This record gives sequence, structure tokens and C-alpha cells, in this order.
Amino acid sequence: MLTLSLATLFTLAILLGGGVWIAFALLGTGWIALTGFSSFEVGPILASDFWGASYGWDLTALPMFVWMGEILFRSGLADNMFRALSPWLNRLPGRLLHSNIIGSGLFAAVCGSSAATCATVGKMTLPELERRGYSETLAIGTLASASTLGLLIPPSIMMIVYGVVTEQSISRLFMAGVGPGLLLLALFMVYLVIWSLTVGRRGGAGHAEAPMPFLDKVRNSWRLIPLLVLIGGILGSIYGGVASPTEAAAVGVVLSMIIARFNGHFDKSIFLESMFAGLRTSCMIAFIIAGASFLSSAMSFTQLPTQLASAIAAMGLSPNVLLVMLTLFLLVLGCFLDGISLILLVTSIIMPLINAAGIDPIWFGIYLVIVVEISQITPPVGFNLFVIQGLTGKNIFTIAKATLPFFLLMLFAIVLMRAFPEIVLYLPQAMNR
Repeated sequence: MLTLSLATLFTLAILLGGGVWIAFALLGTGWIALTGFSSFEVGPILASDFWGASYGWDLTALPMFVWMGEILFRSGLADNMFRALSPWLNRLPGRLLHSNIIGSGLFAAVCGSSAATCATVGKMTLPELERRGYSETLAIGTLASASTLGLLIPPSIMMIVYGVVTEQSISRLFMAGVGPGLLLLALFMVYLVIWSLTVGRRGGAGHAEAPMPFLDKVRNSWRLIPLLVLIGGILGSIYGGVASPTEAAAVGVVLSMIIARFNGHFDKSIFLESMFAGLRTSCMIAFIIAGASFLSSAMSFTQLPTQLASAIAAMGLSPNVLLVMLTLFLLVLGCFLDGISLILLVTSIIMPLINAAGIDPIWFGIYLVIVVEISQITPPVGFNLFVIQGLTGKNIFTIAKATLPFFLLMLFAIVLMRAFPEIVLYLPQAMNR
């Protein structure tokens, strides 16, 4: 088992470190594991896994949600959100800094992409916040951290990938992400309020703006109606059992086109740009899923996961200690792999340990997505850090320092989820009633 483990890790590290495409790195690792440590023929297993990973109906939702996010990315939706939210946030401690958090949460709920959320909301909010005298550190920290919610708040591409690979209900995963998503939003906003009432009084809390009459605020808020209709339509149809995630995704694409047209940002060129961008992203993800499926099968045939699970079970680790060790391991691994690759790599090796420890797979899926979120703001390969670096030109470690309080808040959210699993499991369980 030790020889196989070292050979697998060494091969994967060499291939990834050498710049080999992630899908080919996963395939190569699985091929070497099968040929070197088993007597099974590789060809039939490879063909079977590629076919099995490519035809699943659940996977159809993936390109739909990716395409929807690409359309909304080009629709001018972030500008509408900022103008609608600003008047309501003027009296709240922290003022318009909350627009990064709420705006990112709303956009994440219809986009499903952390990078797209970060880039779209950041282009609108960062210049405005700087012009109005807000702390640059807090503006960067809130944007980088809150935009990771695109991975958690449904519809989430990460949850679709996890659900397909682990054969869990995507509808239940979507519902399970709502509670933790709202929890993280609340933690971020509470931190901003505390910061504003203490440190912010010495500067960086922005300039108070002239109050807007209530009726004018209401009139401005109509800009949010299309977005709220889209969110409510997708989540409501899934939770109510009216539509599957795939059907809801198709409806979401049509509604996103209508919203983009309503905003005056939709024509033939945008249609083609969004479609081809969504196609490229979806093909990349599907290829990685196929590679991870083959690696998972290779690991099963070599019996490494079963032996590893037995070895850890013999150590007598409690589920909580196991989760602490996994969190440290995943945070290190997340510094070098993107989120989808991390989820696929982890699920192909670690799921037997999770099942043996009696941890709910739906709860573990949400935990895994949050750890991936944290890795998005962890140097040296935190993707959101790169996006903000492109927007601001700041040093990546300066940006990482700005996200540190929110990094700790995400870890605290995992502790709360473990202490109160109903935060994750209440809505999925309520779907059975």
C-alpha cells in the first residue's frame, strides 16, 4: 500500500508539475497504477469509464449553468445591482462595503462561477468604493471572499460535479448550499459592522451620502426584480419538485437571455461569445471528470482506497479529527490545484474514508466546496487573487493579507456546520416531507 501510494502521488506530482493538462495527468496516473499494481487490462476500463462519465443526464445541467453565467457576465447585471443596493446600505455601518458582499451573493446565485462573480462585481464596485473614500484593504477583502460564494450558493458548478462523481442528488446538494451560503454572508456582514464601529471610525469607512427619499429607493430597486425572479424561478422549481436541475438550468438560460436583452446587452455577437465560452469551459470540465473517473476506477481495482480506509480506521481517529486533518491537507493541495480538479481528485480517493467515518455525503459535499472556496483566496494559486490582481495591479500577497479575516471566518463557518449539521441538512431533509 505504501509503495502504491508513493508511486501514485509521485506520478501525479510530476505530471501536474510538468505542465501536463489536468485530465491527462489523471489519466496517466490511473494508467500507471493499473499497469504496475494490478493484472487488469487498461483499455476496456478506460473506454468504459469515459463512456460512463460522458453520457449521464445529470451532467447536462453543467453546460446550461455555465452558459447562463457567461450570458449574465456580459449583461450589465452588476451595474444594476450596485445602483439598486447603494441607497439601502447608506445607514448600515460599513455602508457601501456591504455592496461587495450582497452583490456578490446575488450574482453568485445566478452565475455559479467564482471568477466571473469576482471580475463582474469588482469592475463595478472597486472604482466606486475607492472614489468614495472606503478602505482599499476592506474593499479587496470583501470582494475576493464574497465572490467565492459563486461556488456554494446554488446553482453551483462544483456541486453538479460533486453530485455526478459521488452519485448524490444534485437537487439536495443545491438545497444544502443555501444555509451555509447565508451563514457566510451573515458572518462577513457582521465582521464589516464590527470593523466599521471600531477601526473604521479612524478612517476608511467612506463618506456618508445624502439620504434618498424612500420612494426613490423603491423605484431604484426595480432593477433587482429580474435577478430575483431568476433566482426564485431556479431554486423554487427545484425545491418544489416542479423541475429537475437540468430542466431548471435550461429555463435559466432562456431567462438570462431575456434579462440581458432587457438590459440592452444582448445581440448576435454576445450570443455567440457566451455560447462558445460556455462550450470551452464545459468541455474542459467534462474531460477532467472523465479523467478523474478513470483514476477513481484505477484506485478501486488496486484496492488502495479500501486499504487506506482500513488503515485510518485502525488508527481510531474520530470523525472530527479526521476532518481537521483533511482540512489541512486540502488547503495545502488547494494552493496548487483549481477547485474542480481538487474535488475530482479528492472524491476519487477520500470518499471511502468519509463513508467509513459515517459522515453524511451531502454534508461532506458542502464542506468540500467551502474548503475549495478558501483555496480560491489562498496564495500562491488562489484564482480570485489573480482576478483582483488584474483589476487593481496590487501584489498578490497584499491581496491575500486583505482576505485573511474572511479566511478565518470561513474556517469558523465549518466549525459551526460541524457543531450544528442542520445548517446544511435541514432543507435537503425537508424535501422528503
